[in-house]
Amino acid sequence: MREACLKDWMERESIAESMIPLIGGLYRQNNVVTALYGRPVINRSVIELIKAHRFVRHMENEELSVHDTYPVLKAMSELNIARAHVDIGKLAVKFRKEGEGRDVKDFVADELQAIIGQSPAEGEDRDVVLYGFGRIGRLLARILVEKSGGDNGLRLRAIVVRRGKGDDLVKRASLLRRDSVHGTFRGTLSIDEENEAIIANGNYIKVIYANNPADIDYTQYGINNALVIDNTGVWRDEDGLGQHLQAKGTARVLLTAPGKGDLKNIVYGINNGDIDSADKILSAASCTTNAITPVLKVMNDAYGINSGHVETVHSYTNDQNLIDNYHKGDRRGRSAPLNMVITETGAAKAVAKALPELKGKLTGNAIRVPTPNVSMAILSLNLSKEVSVEEVNDFLREQSLHSELQKQIDWVNSPEVVSTDFVGNSHAGIVDAQATIVNGQHVNLYVWYDNEYGYSRQVVRIAQQVCGVNYATYPAR
Repeated sequence: MREACLKDWMERESIAESMIPLIGGLYRQNNVVTALYGRPVINRSVIELIKAHRFVRHMENEELSVHDTYPVLKAMSELNIARAHVDIGKLAVKFRKEGEGRDVKDFVADELQAIIGQSPAEGEDRDVVLYGFGRIGRLLARILVEKSGGDNGLRLRAIVVRRGKGDDLVKRASLLRRDSVHGTFRGTLSIDEENEAIIANGNYIKVIYANNPADIDYTQYGINNALVIDNTGVWRDEDGLGQHLQAKGTARVLLTAPGKGDLKNIVYGINNGDIDSADKILSAASCTTNAITPVLKVMNDAYGINSGHVETVHSYTNDQNLIDNYHKGDRRGRSAPLNMVITETGAAKAVAKALPELKGKLTGNAIRVPTPNVSMAILSLNLSKEVSVEEVNDFLREQSLHSELQKQIDWVNSPEVVSTDFVGNSHAGIVDAQATIVNGQHVNLYVWYDNEYGYSRQVVRIAQQVCGVNYATYPAR
């Protein structure tokens, strides 16, 4: 038995090793992004690939191994397919259930027929500038660099910061390289001190020092029609953010915070269809709004929400104090690592900007807690019909796997998971099925979310849309 287990493991290792160059080739040559049930597999190790396959049994109640996905991946590599997101795990399961005696290559060709031999559409405004380089800015940089391997994608061309004292460039690069929560940068970093730039995995990123957005001339650095992603939070209305549009080389602006006034607050997957070419300034709303809105939408569509309350248990943020000190906000002056701090949140009201049908139906509050990342939203909902725990959990599991919101909603069914297990999760929110409580028409849902990384992935999805970088998804469901 021992020898058989080891032999099986070594076989799976060998197959996983063979998959890595196929995954990389599809990405760099065809701009095809591959995943396993929503988990990206580009630039992953042998062990990470095998673990991604094991994850499937929690979602589909059946095993999936590299023996199943390798033939699908091999068939894809032999077809001239254009830019797309392809879930090789879902294709493998679909082949198992619907192959109907077909050869795997014929099955894959049928499934991907629409993108075989097609040239990827040219995008517009693909230069990206990060205005600010804090927690969200650095995660956006990591994601954009990771996605830079394929053609016709977003290109991070510059970051804009105020010059700090000492070796500013060295310190900026060090913060990008090392992160206490998200780990080390996946790749290599070097510094061009003479030209004030950071080179990350071959991406040459100019560091621009400026105090005023309107004074910058991006064109002198070869940057044109750029999307400026403002992650400082200093300006949140149209007048303040409009300063970016005065800079030469800027085409559009995206704010990584809730926008004020008439700015469109976009939750990708919910109301990104409202974006049009006339929108020069957009907001990506808040991390909490992104986490709860997709779950609220599917619950309202299926069961109707009469009323509800959102309680956010949120990790502390840079806005709070390490030790007790003055703060303009109530209670926020008290030490963040030592206290739970009750504070306000606008997330419940902000849901209505993306989902107008819930306007006036939700209240909300927040508690900041002594953890550095990963938060939770407790959705206490009064529905229009009676439901059961099993019905709700099965419904949300199905939504996480096969709906149009599969990149926004994740689902977990383990009695042992805790907040750190969701660091680096790319979904907007993760439903904890074990915690679901139902009493007739009343439901309590517990939704985890990486308020840094998961939110940053939502921001990048908006950025791709406004820059014309669109990927078809296969299988569609």
